[in-house]
Amino acid sequence: MSHRLNKKTAVMALIGGVLIAGTYAFSPAPVPVQQKDHENNLQVLPKDISHDELMQVMHSYEVALNLGCEDCHAPSATEPGKLDFSADSKKKAIALDMMKMVQEMNTTYFDVKGDFKENYLTSAFKVTCITCHNGHAKPADRISIPIPKDWPGK
Repeated sequence: MSHRLNKKTAVMALIGGVLIAGTYAFSPAPVPVQQKDHENNLQVLPKDISHDELMQVMHSYEVALNLGCEDCHAPSATEPGKLDFSADSKKKAIALDMMKMVQEMNTTYFDVKGDFKENYLTSAFKVTCITCHNGHAKPADRISIPIPKDWPGK
C-alpha cells in the first residue's frame, strides 16, 4: 500500500510540476520597465540615469554644499511652489562647470577613467564636491584640522 501511495504522490507531483511549468511557458514575459528620459536637460549625467541614481547624486550635492534644490534650480513659471529642473540658471551653470571640473581633476591627476555617474556613485573619484566645499556653499578658504588638546600654544 505504501508503494502505491508513493507512486500516486509522485504522479501528482509530476502533474503539478507540468501544470506550473506550462503556466510559465505560455504566460507573457514580464515587460522591463522603460526608463523615461528625464525631462530636465542633463548635460554631464547620462540621459538614461535612473531616478534613484539621480536623486542619490543630487542629495550628495545637498550635503557637500549645504544647499537645497531651489538653490540651483529655478522656480517653475507655470506651477507655483514647484521647480523647473530643465531651466538653466546661473547657479546651475556653475554646478555643471564644477561637475566637469571634478571629472577632469579625477581623470587627469588620479587616472579615474569612465562615466561621471558610475565614478561618482561608486566613490571612484578621489576629489568630489565635499573635498573643497566641506558642507559649505562656497569652498572653504582654509582647511580645518583638529588640533589635539595638548598641542603646544593652544
